[in-house]
Formats: sequence, structure tokens, C-alpha cells
Amino acid sequence: MHNKSTIEEIEARFDKDVARFSNLETGQQTTLDASFTMELITDGIAAMDPHPKRILDIGCGAGNYPVKLLSKMITNPDITLADLSQPMLDKARERIQPLTTGMVQTVKGDFRTIPLEENSFDAIIATAVLHHLRDDVDWETAFARLYHLLRPGGSLWIFDLVAQEHPAIQGLLFKERYGHYLASLKDATYRDQVFAYIEQEDSPRSVMYQANLLKQAGFRSVDILHKNLCFASFVAFK
Repeated sequence: MHNKSTIEEIEARFDKDVARFSNLETGQQTTLDASFTMELITDGIAAMDPHPKRILDIGCGAGNYPVKLLSKMITNPDITLADLSQPMLDKARERIQPLTTGMVQTVKGDFRTIPLEENSFDAIIATAVLHHLRDDVDWETAFARLYHLLRPGGSLWIFDLVAQEHPAIQGLLFKERYGHYLASLKDATYRDQVFAYIEQEDSPRSVMYQANLLKQAGFRSVDILHKNLCFASFVAFK
């Protein structure tokens, strides 16, 4: 665990990768069902609350999810964007501000500690970000913070790399099946490069671990939306 990338190292990698994360059609190519899940989550937010006032996107990257969400909104919510990378935040604001008359605020830093108003957000988007958490304390702190940031009745929408509880199933779904997918994108060398930075940067947990922890944090219910191999999307309601 102590050999994992630091927050600063992860920030530096994403600073150099803005263009790849600005593709609304493909999203992150290494992420299974990226476009499908973006549609699913943004449709879900719009269905849950057609007139949201405040949306928070943590680890927003170049802003794909708010861009897609605002195309489905008839109102103009305020959007708060949080990310480690300033270049990502700059690109996200550039893309999102023309789409809403609401305020677009960017906040650079770790979502667990940056200044954000509690009990104020109608929906929080957390896509491809929580897998960067480390030990149980990190996960508990993160879910507690997200719970307190939501207004009563608000919802948290997660899409992320997940682990499997059983080592044999982890090997099958991640190393074998997901590995085959990565190799099909380019070649075995590319697959190994992706596996290497996942090993260096990421500490994913299982869907059940996260669902149970969300309940412990105070969320009243959790719904699983979609799972394909080692990627899953789910929503929690305050």
C-alpha cells in the first residue's frame, strides 16, 4: 500500500491527459461501457430530480458528465467541479459554462478536504475517482463527507473500477476478461501498461463493500445500476 502513487503523482499524470478525457463519445477508452454508463447516470439524475439547483462533480476531469447532463436539463443548475488537476478544471469550465446560466465553480484539491458547503447538493457525481482511495479510513472518510455534502433527499452517483471479493473471480474478471479487452484495443504491451498504472495508482473495493459502507455512512438505500466485469455503476440516496 505504501508504494502506491501519491496524490501529487496522480495529479501530474492527469495534468498531461486533458485531451483524452474530453472525448464525449468514448469517455475513457480503458473503461468498460463508458458511453453507456454516462447516458445511464445522467438520465438517472434527470429522472430523479428534473429541477436540481446544485450539482457537484468530484474528480470531474474535463467535465464530460456535466456536459452530458446539461443537455438533458430544462433548468440551469449551478455546477461545482472538483478535481486534483487544474488543466482538467480549466477545460471543464470552458466546456460547461456556455451550457448553463447557473454558476460554474471550480475547486482544486482532494474532495475530502476542500471547502464545500454541507447539505447543499441535489446530486453528486463520482465517476472513476473513488478507486484512488487507499485504506478503510480513506473510504469511510470519503463516504461520510459525500453524505454530509448532499441535501436531504439528494443522491450520489458512482461509476468506477471495482474489485471482486473472491481471488479466483478477481482473476477471471480482471486479469483474464478485462485483460483481453485491453489487448484488443491495441496489443498486449498496452494491456500491461494499463495494468501497471492500475497497480501503482488504484485500490478498488468491491461493490458490496461500498454498498455496505454507504449504508453505514447514513445513506438510506443503494441501487446497483450496471456491472460489466470489473466496472460498476450504482446510486445511493440520502
